[in-house]
Amino acid sequence: MPTAILTGQPVPGSSIEDDLRSLGFDVRTAADASAAEALVAGVPGDQRVAVVDAGFVGHLHALRLGLTDPRFPIAAVPGAVTAQGAGRQALTRAMARETTAGGGTPPGLGGAPTVVAGLPDRIAAALDADGAEVHRPELGRLVAAVPVDPQARNEARQAVAAVDDEAIRLKSAVKARDGFFTTFFISPYSRYIARWCARRGLTPNQVTTASLLTALIAAGCAATGTRGGFVAAGVLLIASFVLDCTDGQLARYSLQYSTLGAWLDATFDRAKEYAYYAGLALGAARGGDDVWALALGAMVLQTCRHVVDFSFNEANHDATANTSPTAALSDRLDGVGWTVWVRRMIVLPIGERWAMIAVLTAATTPRITFLVLLIGCAFAAAYTTAGRVLRSVTRKATRTDRAARALADLADGGPLTEALTRIFRRPARRLPGIAAPALALLGGAAVVVPAALTGLGSPWPVAGALVYVLTSALAVARPLKGALDWLVPPFFRAAEYGTVLALAARAEVNGVLPAAFGLVAAVAYHHYDTVYRIRGNAGAPPARLVRAIGGQEGRTLLVTVFAALLTAVQFKVALTALAVLVAVLVLAESIRFWVASHLRGAPAVHDEGEPA
Repeated sequence: MPTAILTGQPVPGSSIEDDLRSLGFDVRTAADASAAEALVAGVPGDQRVAVVDAGFVGHLHALRLGLTDPRFPIAAVPGAVTAQGAGRQALTRAMARETTAGGGTPPGLGGAPTVVAGLPDRIAAALDADGAEVHRPELGRLVAAVPVDPQARNEARQAVAAVDDEAIRLKSAVKARDGFFTTFFISPYSRYIARWCARRGLTPNQVTTASLLTALIAAGCAATGTRGGFVAAGVLLIASFVLDCTDGQLARYSLQYSTLGAWLDATFDRAKEYAYYAGLALGAARGGDDVWALALGAMVLQTCRHVVDFSFNEANHDATANTSPTAALSDRLDGVGWTVWVRRMIVLPIGERWAMIAVLTAATTPRITFLVLLIGCAFAAAYTTAGRVLRSVTRKATRTDRAARALADLADGGPLTEALTRIFRRPARRLPGIAAPALALLGGAAVVVPAALTGLGSPWPVAGALVYVLTSALAVARPLKGALDWLVPPFFRAAEYGTVLALAARAEVNGVLPAAFGLVAAVAYHHYDTVYRIRGNAGAPPARLVRAIGGQEGRTLLVTVFAALLTAVQFKVALTALAVLVAVLVLAESIRFWVASHLRGAPAVHDEGEPA
């Protein structure tokens, strides 16, 4: 249980003790600063401790934001400061200095008590002076103050009474930047569902799991192939999305952020969408229409879109001089109200995309659903990628070693790339700046084009894959710090997934495309998991895992060898076996890592980035 230590002169009629207990704190009082320091020292080092001025007047939600957010090791609001385990040493040092600076000696030793008035704010100032990162939440209209006299206290209490902190809490539960459909058709009521869940003790992870189960049931309904099943699938997909919004709003409403929760939320989003694609393809097959190629194409396109987003953001995460005329124009357009919503809808974020899929599923056929989805996602991908390319070539940004390392991890090079980069490192230094993305693109084309034109039994895809192995190694042989080097991972994803899709589509045997769908889904999970680890500052998956599953260039070469040497039926079995192997290895390592991170108390994260 976290501990709150009240310092300063108690104020008659104050609710501060009850407020702190309602937030889950064990409340103790300190007569002076030395006693407060002793009480802090007595709290186990891995537990949260807060020092709060007994004269604090403010909203309960202001205290909640300042003292209970798990994402920040140290945080403060006027009149209160707190530290979790990771920030306890800094708090102890600052507190010891302030106790000494207060002048005087502890009671019982012949001296006056050390100064205690304003102790939390002085500790926060000392932490700032020490260079500690002290999070100060944006309070807006919320009140947090330590009045110095009765008149100021009455004015502060009147200010508290004038503002409904529950209304502010509900409003802040909604993501600040979201899509049009989510903002106007989901969030107006999903925030109340989030509050209902909070009052009944439900956690965001439980809501996330409920969203996944709802989507899987929707996929099962779509797989029936009946009109009633398609209608039910569309309704349940929207219900799953409502719950998907609710889990994040519940996390913000109750400040229940966690590393495990962020991973579950992001991973389950992808699992829900791609499972639904598979359900639609199964339902179409029951009606005699084979749309597995379209389903796999939609998954490939959507995953490549996400990799474009991730790579661009990581490349520019901490770049210096990171401005461009294109970015300035985008900022100016954001100042024109209607253009903001149009631009957010054009990129087809998850809310608009799932709403479109749900309506088309209920009203049309799986084939029409996939065709419209492919057209919409292709347009959105072209729009976003073109904008990011323009930003990259017009900005003068210096990218860091961290960004280059992140792009190299996203590239997913295996043992073949490791061996060849040692050979290519010196000649790669003499290549022009555009070489890395150009090599990735041309190498990908060298394997995808023959795979699409020749198919099984041909040696040409193998030859193209060998060229691709060489070009992909050369592309990453030097640090990826060029203006367009963030395109390398998306080109690699398109090459690997596109090769599998092309060869499976040419096989013309029942079951090959579903096997290819499973393989791409397993590999895509590995690539998404890499992204979430990087975002959580946990680094890439271990090298042993990347080597065990071959790396992107090794898997691409292996699939082309399968296609050249095996019959169509054997090719299906080989893809299935490879999909199972990759899925087992990747899932086992991923689950082990994220559960272990959660159990050892890894810093909580909560992604408020672009709508997926």
